[in-house]
Amino acid sequence: MLRQLTIRNLAVIRDVQLEFGPGFTALTGETGAGKSIVIDALGLVLGARASSDLVRTGASRAWVEAIFDLSTVSAPGVDEILAELGIVPEEGQLILSREIHANGRSVARIDGQAVPVSALATLGAILVDIHGQSDHLSLLRNERQLELLDRFAGLLPDRSELARAVQELRAVLRELERLRGQERDRVHRADLLRYQLHEIEAARLRPGEDEELHAERLRLQNAERLATLAADVVRLLDGVEVAPLDALRRAASRLEELARLDSAQAPLVGQLRDALYGIEDVLRRVRTYAEEIEADPQRLALVEERLDLLRRLKRKYGATIEEILAYAAAARQELATLESSDALLAELEARAEALAADVVERADELGRRRREAARALERAMREALRALQLGPGVFHVAFAEPVGAGTVVERAAQCSERGWDRVEFLIAPNPGQEPRALARIASGGEMARLMLALKSILSAVDETPTLVFDEVDVGIGSRSAQVVGERLWQLAQRHQVIVISHLPQIAAFADRHYKITKRVEGGETETTVQELRGVERIEELAAMLDGVPVTPESLANARAMAERVEQRKVELTAVRIGAEG
Repeated sequence: MLRQLTIRNLAVIRDVQLEFGPGFTALTGETGAGKSIVIDALGLVLGARASSDLVRTGASRAWVEAIFDLSTVSAPGVDEILAELGIVPEEGQLILSREIHANGRSVARIDGQAVPVSALATLGAILVDIHGQSDHLSLLRNERQLELLDRFAGLLPDRSELARAVQELRAVLRELERLRGQERDRVHRADLLRYQLHEIEAARLRPGEDEELHAERLRLQNAERLATLAADVVRLLDGVEVAPLDALRRAASRLEELARLDSAQAPLVGQLRDALYGIEDVLRRVRTYAEEIEADPQRLALVEERLDLLRRLKRKYGATIEEILAYAAAARQELATLESSDALLAELEARAEALAADVVERADELGRRRREAARALERAMREALRALQLGPGVFHVAFAEPVGAGTVVERAAQCSERGWDRVEFLIAPNPGQEPRALARIASGGEMARLMLALKSILSAVDETPTLVFDEVDVGIGSRSAQVVGERLWQLAQRHQVIVISHLPQIAAFADRHYKITKRVEGGETETTVQELRGVERIEELAAMLDGVPVTPESLANARAMAERVEQRKVELTAVRIGAEG
């Protein structure tokens, strides 16, 4: 519930503070005095669009603050929003503020913490419902009419569940469309991957194989030279003409005899023997190598062919054998995914069928309950409209033709997140007239009263704590005004109601009354707000009845009207208590 609204340097308001309480608060004053600016200020602190033009001439910034008491009302969703922002209200009090600077910059705060303006708007939608002239016009939109019907019937949770099911179905259908659209590409890609895998797997690649083949090719290409070199090594080490190995053996034998005579030379024997064994090992290996070397043109051709295959595979799939094998592994995995697409398609089609059946069932049930609720709303609206002096006409909720035949998926695909119902409120103000759309029948004043009638009917299920009506009495006369006042006062038994009014018959029902006045001092215009009590309030009602100056007769009439209103409140309270009992 709104407890306090402070406005500084906004348009013609320099510094104003209004205290609010439960029940019905009226704001009155001459046309142009600044009543709507108060509502605009409330809109700003609730996230409405701001403009630097709103800053009072000569001021650097405008500032609006609204204090809400959350301890006395239920406002579902507020705690969750504040938790996301990391804000914990102190003692159930929530402070929203907005600064609008002359340079166009705007700053929003919640409990002193800077937040995005969107956070104010989200909270504002829960805490306050402002109905200005444009909001009355929103009643002409079919989407708004459907929302009001669903709210009246208590179907918003069911509609949310339907919306969730429709969103899930749409996601599955989009994925199906994507997979089906890619079917030709999928087949082509799978064929290419199979070919590539066959080519790589047929090669039976082995890491390091290319290096081994290069070395083997070098040996085969130089076989004759290698054989010659190996033979020369054997001849030089152990040949007939030159035999250094035989000389080393004889030298080793002589050195051993020397060491037996002079033990100090024994280490030299070991060194020479080690050298001899090394040379003998080299000789053995070279002989074996020379025996194995053989010019083999056929093997060379096979090696060249294998290396050519490896070069072709490297050009296609990677710079090394390891990269080629890695490409094959990735291609194998992709092919498995593509080959499983048929199973995925079948699974998604089955999922779409199940979701579509759920959507159709929910939409059918929602439509059935809407039609039941529409008849009850028609009856309630006819009674409310008669009470608001809108005549004994007919109020009718018309439904568009239902979705045509088709498969369950085709029917569900036509369902929006609100269902496939489209409603339109029709009214015939006078007996015998054909009901027609509101836009073609209702005037501005009638639209305001239609909205008031709907709000009064929906008050039991409307969880918005504060309702604000700007110019709800436009286009209505004195007779209707009292009934409108009664309705607003009754609405205030469940909500905090704030109303801007020009009619004393409505203002007289208020539990709290503010007078808004505009004055010019020193060449500057300023709007002030004064709470009226006792005689001051009677004088304002008298001025609203007969104008100024206030006469004894108008004061008497105002006093009599106030007494009648108080008596009427007692009667209405008794009726309400009796109905609830």
